[in-house]
Amino acid sequence: MKSIRVEAERTYEVIFAKANRVSLEAALSGATRIALIVPEELKHFADALASELTHDEKLEKVVVITVGEGESQKNLATVSRCWNVLGEENFRRNDLVIGIGGGATTDLAGFVAATWLRGIRWIAIPTSLAGMVDAAIGGKTGINSEAGKNLVGSFHSPSAVVIDTYYLKSLPIGELRAGLAEVIKTGFIADQRILEIIEERDDFLDVGSASLKELIERSVAVKADVVSKDLKENFLREALNYGHTLAHAIEKHENYRWRHGDAVSVGLAYIANLAYLHGALSSQLVERHLRILEKAGLPITYRRDAWPSLFGAMQSDKKARAGGLRFVAITDDYEVIRLEGLSPDMLQAAYERIST
Repeated sequence: MKSIRVEAERTYEVIFAKANRVSLEAALSGATRIALIVPEELKHFADALASELTHDEKLEKVVVITVGEGESQKNLATVSRCWNVLGEENFRRNDLVIGIGGGATTDLAGFVAATWLRGIRWIAIPTSLAGMVDAAIGGKTGINSEAGKNLVGSFHSPSAVVIDTYYLKSLPIGELRAGLAEVIKTGFIADQRILEIIEERDDFLDVGSASLKELIERSVAVKADVVSKDLKENFLREALNYGHTLAHAIEKHENYRWRHGDAVSVGLAYIANLAYLHGALSSQLVERHLRILEKAGLPITYRRDAWPSLFGAMQSDKKARAGGLRFVAITDDYEVIRLEGLSPDMLQAAYERIST
């Protein structure tokens, strides 16, 4: 099995393999009870794994907990329901949680694990492209509140992440495209070969292609490297927020009905234009952003009349500081920089360049 190591508050492996008892064996060690947290529509994946795990004589109980879809599951009511199940089933410190689903589910499962008995082990089995390359890796867990996305959370790294590309076969094409936004992000901040693959090839949306496999592995390697050097989001890890400041505002404005990756794509178009107006980025690199995003079939514009709402949401984002908004940007040399202290007029001017 191919794997990539992440060294955070604990060392764990991102394993590229079929999600089964064999690939999970090391991470399951010592557990007597396992809770599988999964969206209702993916319950058949959890049921199949639960059936396999029940043959392990060391396990006393395997429980499947179904939750809502997408961002709708990331709320305190769902967390409380999961806590109640863990309490009823007498989950102890040696037991663990497995999150099976997209990035919202692994965020939720990780947060449930982080808060039960002040932290028990958990495993991420992402079923979406965005989950595989971003949400499931890095130890950032959390839920949403009325104030914004992921404002309630904890750093609690998984014991393992299993990436099984079989799950992508059932993913709608829109979800697959949206996941590419996170892949493209890592290309701009750390690995230009990712960008070249998308520019040079036309099979990167083919689930069985070598192109998509390489994109996933390269993107995971970028995130693993960044997280291993900076777990709790100092400057180095901030690079992973490239495009996310406006993206989170769009998601809040849409009541989380937009796909995260679609919002990130618009956020990437925005920050490229903002960096251009600031003088940090050339028009040629702005065009490279737009060209690659469009080739992937991702959105690069948003509604003009939404700006007042988006500006307010960005100011409440967890990446804002006391001194105002702070953005992650890149230069023409692909150096990651911060943009701070920008005038509201410049922020709006950059938005007008991508608004319709």
